[in-house]
Amino acid sequence: QVQVVESGGGLAQPGGSLTLSCVASGTIYSIKRMSWYRQTPGKGREMVADIFPTMHMTNYAESVKGRFTISTDGAENTVSLQMNSLEPEDTGVYYCNVLLQKLEDVIQIEDYWGQGTQVTVSS
Repeated sequence: QVQVVESGGGLAQPGGSLTLSCVASGTIYSIKRMSWYRQTPGKGREMVADIFPTMHMTNYAESVKGRFTISTDGAENTVSLQMNSLEPEDTGVYYCNVLLQKLEDVIQIEDYWGQGTQVTVSS
């Protein structure tokens, strides 16, 4: 089985910073993509940033470009989201999503979600 666990959420003031971390563990042969989504009232779940570790590619939502940075430590199956210049609109539950291949000889891509971590930006 695979587990995805997020950490690092909390309360920050506008203009402040937070770092989220996510670790994937279990039966994992290759991670294809790691991403962060957030869910806010009235907007549903949106992708914030993603990274393709083997291709060194990243993507960001327009609303967070220049403020958030996604990075990964491939050897540890971890992904981090450094969030700077936080705004009240960044408030929400942040979820980690992992696309992976569990077994070397089984070409099947599966995705797993973490339980979410709350981020609140407020003065």
